[in-house]
Amino acid sequence: MAKGKEQPDAGLKGLDHYQQKLPPWRYKLRTAILPLVRWETPYLAWFQERLRTNSLDSWFAITANLGTHTFYMVMLPILFWCGHAEVGRGLVHLLASGVFVSGWIKDTLCLPRPLSPPLHRITMSGSAALEYGFPSTHSTNAISVVVYMLHILNSPDLTLSPVTDVLFHVVLYVFAASIVIGRLYCGMHGFFDVIIGSLLGALLGFIQCSYGEAYDEIMYSGSINVVFAVVVVVLALIRMHPEPADSCPCFDDSVAFAGVLMGTEFGNWHFAQTSFAWHDPYPGTVPYDLTKIGWIKTILRVIIGVLIVFLWREIMKPSLLKILPPVFRVIERLGLNLPRRFFILASQYEQVPGHLKDDDVIPNVSEIPSILTSIRHPRRRAISIGPQSEADAYETLAYREKRRRESTSSDQSRSVSAGRRLPPTIEDKRIIMRDTSPAFQRFGGGGGGENNSRSSFSPPLAVKSPRKLDEYEHMMGNRHGRCCAVV
Repeated sequence: MAKGKEQPDAGLKGLDHYQQKLPPWRYKLRTAILPLVRWETPYLAWFQERLRTNSLDSWFAITANLGTHTFYMVMLPILFWCGHAEVGRGLVHLLASGVFVSGWIKDTLCLPRPLSPPLHRITMSGSAALEYGFPSTHSTNAISVVVYMLHILNSPDLTLSPVTDVLFHVVLYVFAASIVIGRLYCGMHGFFDVIIGSLLGALLGFIQCSYGEAYDEIMYSGSINVVFAVVVVVLALIRMHPEPADSCPCFDDSVAFAGVLMGTEFGNWHFAQTSFAWHDPYPGTVPYDLTKIGWIKTILRVIIGVLIVFLWREIMKPSLLKILPPVFRVIERLGLNLPRRFFILASQYEQVPGHLKDDDVIPNVSEIPSILTSIRHPRRRAISIGPQSEADAYETLAYREKRRRESTSSDQSRSVSAGRRLPPTIEDKRIIMRDTSPAFQRFGGGGGGENNSRSSFSPPLAVKSPRKLDEYEHMMGNRHGRCCAVV
């Protein structure tokens, strides 16, 4: 059970925090890459400001949901119900491996997302800022899916009309571009994050295209011992997942998708042994023929199936929250538990909270009006500017202190060479005036709220790009007031 206290954004605490929490080799890697994350932030802010429109805000905020667990939970089963078991299994393998590998790297390096300000963070996920930034899991999964689907579309066994083929290709390219560019546009990732994430996705897609069919043949034509071997390997990988320095949901996501993978392998193996399954074109195929069933029955199958998935999830999660803690206590007494730094052992609590934050796939009736409002105005609830947590302030102060040390060192060098101490610069005076202002002190170092944050973020459009990049870099060292457009 995860600890319930509110956690700051992952990856944004002081450097000494990571030096204490991380092994030396991980800390050295993080220290080597962190300057790149800071260096690219002004360029990301320039890129974001040049492209920002209301329509693109809504588009990229909405398309980012194509990389969420809820979307996977709805869309993946449809492939199995409509007779495409091989494609469904391939996507499960890709998404599970993408989430696990990218999460493993995130928790190993503990690198933060780009700072806000100067960036505006545009997201519909309230917990997105809790994750580390490198690499981008959205980009990994999007590119791996596109590589795999293009491999299927270009297969000689698939016969599609030219119009349908072009349409599918366009949809895939738009999907990939929307996800990858959207992570930059939304201020959630940097160039380095999406480039490495995309390369990782391409590698996973290549592996699935090259060896996926052979893996399925071994899995579904062998004995149950093969399934057990896969389960053991997955559990071992979970045990080897690195401990992060902060409370980050990457491990939760990895465990969740590992469960999906193990359930899919066992479920498909078992279904392939029954008389209900078709073995053509692939073992474990759900009987489906559009020419015989028709569109009406197909749509009904999908609607009823999705409702059953949501109902099953809504029933099973609270049930397991009651059943599993006693089981975990027995496992703990046997010494077989898996202790994690940011999780409470089952022996340390008696009752699970009645309504957890993540236990609301089916919303309450009272929440429906606010959900409809957020859908009509996605930009209003998705945009936030400024420190969104205590950890944002830590990183902002750390970067500002770094800037001051560099400035002091430079001034001292100039003073020594000139034989005198230089007077304060305009930037020094501006920082002193801001730091002593009542508005800054009320926020504990922040600015004066929404209006101040917005005006500070928006330099005159007539200013040339190099000057604007300098201003964006200065914003990285300033703690503007929190400015959240969340309703």
